[in-house]
Amino acid sequence: MYLIIALILFAIILVAKIASKWRVPLVVISLFAGILFGSDLLKLVYFDNFKLAKNIANFALVFILFIGGFGTGKDRLKTVFKPAMLLATAGVVVTATITAVLVYVFLRLDLQISILIGCIIASTDAAAVFSILRSRSLNPKLSSVVEIESATNDPMAIVLTSIAVQLIVAQVQHPVNIVISLIWQIAGGILIGIIVGYIGAFLFKYLKTLDKGYFYLYILAVIMLSFGAADLAKASGVLSAFFAGYLIGNTSIPYKSAISTLLEAQSTIANVVIFVLLGLLAFPSEFRHVYKDGIILFLILTILARPVAVFLCTILTNYTIKEKIFLSWSGLRGAVPIVLATYPAAAGIASSKEIFNLVFFAVLLSMIVRGSTIVKLADMLKLTGKSKPRPKQFMELMTLQKNDLELIEFSIDDDIYKGTTLVSAIKLHPGTTITMINRNDRIIAPRGDTKICAGDVLYILVKTENIENVTSEILKCFELRHEKT
Repeated sequence: MYLIIALILFAIILVAKIASKWRVPLVVISLFAGILFGSDLLKLVYFDNFKLAKNIANFALVFILFIGGFGTGKDRLKTVFKPAMLLATAGVVVTATITAVLVYVFLRLDLQISILIGCIIASTDAAAVFSILRSRSLNPKLSSVVEIESATNDPMAIVLTSIAVQLIVAQVQHPVNIVISLIWQIAGGILIGIIVGYIGAFLFKYLKTLDKGYFYLYILAVIMLSFGAADLAKASGVLSAFFAGYLIGNTSIPYKSAISTLLEAQSTIANVVIFVLLGLLAFPSEFRHVYKDGIILFLILTILARPVAVFLCTILTNYTIKEKIFLSWSGLRGAVPIVLATYPAAAGIASSKEIFNLVFFAVLLSMIVRGSTIVKLADMLKLTGKSKPRPKQFMELMTLQKNDLELIEFSIDDDIYKGTTLVSAIKLHPGTTITMINRNDRIIAPRGDTKICAGDVLYILVKTENIENVTSEILKCFELRHEKT
């Protein structure tokens, strides 16, 4: 087994290297690796334990959602919270309804089964969305709304799927109980996440004299607590993990840079685990029975259901047509719909295997077609900057005593700004210092007569309350590029 795991990981790395020029997402490569090494093709791993896959996927998803919240700034969340929540609630209902009706009409399935399929495949997937969107310099307004939507729409999809299953097995709950359950999953998940985040951030400062290694253990404990506490309270564990990460990520804590690096590594591993497992669950030989219906389901979701939901939910916003088109295309399906597709089998529904294969095939198409083209579409619509790798040089301001200074990393996007300026020409607050300039991975120690260019990454020592002001003062020294039409 250890040898097989090593072979799978080596295969993923090798294919990722070969396919890097085409920007094939890691999650797509991992999914195909699982299919290749699974029961139908190379037959090295036989895996059909849906319950175990569901539990492992949920465990891995916690890390992905926590790092997603950890990297989301306060300003980004405030800007997109309303449209994201609307897409995560009303958007899921609209998508499920349209999908169910069209599946009933075009696939001629039983009405109850059509409703069930619509509910299962209505939610976007956080694992796929976070993995793909964070590999590219995308408009923050767009990436944030898609990420937060994907992090918050699971409760609605789970409740709708549960209702659809209950309709088939004749165990429907009272409507009031359903509504209360849905509200509590969303509100309770957010509330518990915020509480865990506040407590976690406070204890970070209390434990600041410990060695760095203990902080790694501590962050793991906080992640587990955020999910476990919400799960125990019957609230949304993934929502709780996201908001706990958000609170801690927006707090000044010891070893923040090192913790961020650890979380990113955990998120990458979690993505690989989830999609390799889902690939192992697939039996391609069975797709021949569902591929035609799977293509139709994919087209219904992609061309009609998702775009209608996006345009309806953003009708009162200032999003442009280009941005709405991108939001429509970025509704990636992944681990969550496949996990929900195991619910019918757990409930003993007769056609559960066919439902799973149909949903899996449609999700597979979504991962391949949407996942591989979403960045290209963003480029075509001029919604991205250049792909900028994170600088190789990292610095962290770490003191055991409380202080009001931050060492920030600030990038001047050369797709938005042009020109140059001198360090001495920037009006900096007293005590603010530009400590280092990274230009194309070349380190420059700045002086007053040092030139700063668009595209540079600056490292600035600044008081916390002056961060927004110093970045705006720097950008005032550059010209805006005229937007191409």
